[in-house]
Amino acid sequence: MSQLARLISILTLLRSKRLLTATELARKYNVSIRTIYRDVRKLEEAGIPVTTIEGRGYSLMEGYQIAPVQFTEKEANALITAQHLVSQTKDVQFTKDFQEALTKIKSVFRTSIQKKSEILERSIKVFDFDFENISSNALSDFQLAITNLNYVEINYQKANDTNVSFRKIEPYAFYSFNNKWILIAWCYLRNDYRAFRIDRIKHFKILQDTFTNRNFNLQKYFETCPYKEH
Repeated sequence: MSQLARLISILTLLRSKRLLTATELARKYNVSIRTIYRDVRKLEEAGIPVTTIEGRGYSLMEGYQIAPVQFTEKEANALITAQHLVSQTKDVQFTKDFQEALTKIKSVFRTSIQKKSEILERSIKVFDFDFENISSNALSDFQLAITNLNYVEINYQKANDTNVSFRKIEPYAFYSFNNKWILIAWCYLRNDYRAFRIDRIKHFKILQDTFTNRNFNLQKYFETCPYKEH
């Protein structure tokens, strides 16, 4: 779990009026007590009134409330439209993650916005004329690998090739082309940046080891490197 996700989770627990100890939190998130101390300081620095009760634990200041997020009708419409576009990615886990996130977002829509968003949802159709029906189930995992600088091992099969090759890569970015997600990574086999279609990755393993960022720049990549699937 990332620090941001852990901070949000801790805040959610504190909002439930529970009294939480550092030991309890460390055990729940499988981190050290020192890490929890740092997390609490982060919340305090962000203006969250966390109260420390000596010898007992942490709680939120009495009466503290987080203002609910309000979406305009245009913002809600943008999310509903994005839902239809995401459904064309053919990546099972990413689509599921997006749907779950959108369900949480919809829960804070005002009633009037909810009704209109349901009308719009039934009024959009995205056509896909790509008849290569290959799905994937890795996009969400590769997003985490990119942001956390994790090495990835993959078994990859190029188009029109029956051979599957093993690669160790440093994932840096991805883009969508014809409803296909393309991962750009440093490939140790080729000793260069290469592009991999995510739906052609047969197996992958996110490693715990992290790499040093090569200061990859996506814009410069497109200016200097053609699509290389190797």
